[in-house]
Amino acid sequence: MTLSSTLSRYLARSWLSGFCFILLALLGVVYLVDTVELLRRASKEESLPVSLVLGMGILKLPEVGQMLLPFAVLFGAMFAFWKLNRRSELIVMRSAGYSIWQLLAPVFGTAVLTGMLYLAILNPLSAAMIGRFEVLEDRYLSRRSSSVTLLKAGLWLRQDQPDGRVIVHAGKVDLPGWVLHDVMVLYFNKDNSFRQRLDAPSARLERGRWIFENAIGNRPGSRAEKLPAVTLPTDLTSQEIEESFSSPATIAFWSLPGFIETMEETGFDATGLKIHFNVLLAQPLMFAAMILLAACVSLRPPRFRGVFVMVVAGAAAGFAVFFAASFLQALGTSHQIPVFAASWAPPVVATLLGAAVLLNIEDG
Repeated sequence: MTLSSTLSRYLARSWLSGFCFILLALLGVVYLVDTVELLRRASKEESLPVSLVLGMGILKLPEVGQMLLPFAVLFGAMFAFWKLNRRSELIVMRSAGYSIWQLLAPVFGTAVLTGMLYLAILNPLSAAMIGRFEVLEDRYLSRRSSSVTLLKAGLWLRQDQPDGRVIVHAGKVDLPGWVLHDVMVLYFNKDNSFRQRLDAPSARLERGRWIFENAIGNRPGSRAEKLPAVTLPTDLTSQEIEESFSSPATIAFWSLPGFIETMEETGFDATGLKIHFNVLLAQPLMFAAMILLAACVSLRPPRFRGVFVMVVAGAAAGFAVFFAASFLQALGTSHQIPVFAASWAPPVVATLLGAAVLLNIEDG
């Protein structure tokens, strides 16, 4: 028998409503916790509007919300299947001759489509929101005096100084020694007037300072002069520089391939971003895996188990997949396993396990 379009829409709508309800509930809890923490931090700053802090809480939501999506898919499916069982609708559908795979197909397809829409539309929006939050955090809460930008032209660093600001540009970076090549340094006064330019073939980062070797200095109205070594105080560390421009959450899905290429051309290790990109690609499959896991624990008739047992089993399955995925991603970032295995193994294994369990406990 072929599943009717009306029944397909009903099943898909049942899961979608449960998914949205669970996701909004989880985001509400996250927003409350994040806003309380932001208010605590803002209390140390004078004349910071509460409305700004509340807005920052909204901008910060996607940071954790992206990790909650698979759980919302899982618990939304469990909620939808539980309602079908409670109202005996599933029994009626099975009695009409529909197999469990036919009944899962609309939910399965809707979940995969939701994952694809997330990649195409919601992920770029989330990246923009998180990026805006970090800008506001640096400006009002962290009071950072430095910023880092990575472009096709190379690495750019801005460092505020007591007498003005300094901008450093490097065409290439050698890691892990943190040696910059083709370096240009621009010095500006407090009124943003140009003071001096420094060119050096290389520079290295030591604790609390940059050291530029064999530099050539140019001042307006003066002849160029050779400088054997020039030091520039800095409050940046190598870890802070890497984290400031390689935060995956602030980069839209469509921009990730270009940014990964730029990082590799500049000399940085882009393994973490490659794993993040592949994890995003695997998101629709992960959503499908969560549907199968939900079906394994909640499609049986109610007499076989209580609601509490169902919720505990589903939560255990979801957290097992989450921790396995986090562990494999950590191994991939440290170059212990290939990028493909680190990002695609969890959803693939979860999908196969869910399908195997359903084939074992269902008769068609």
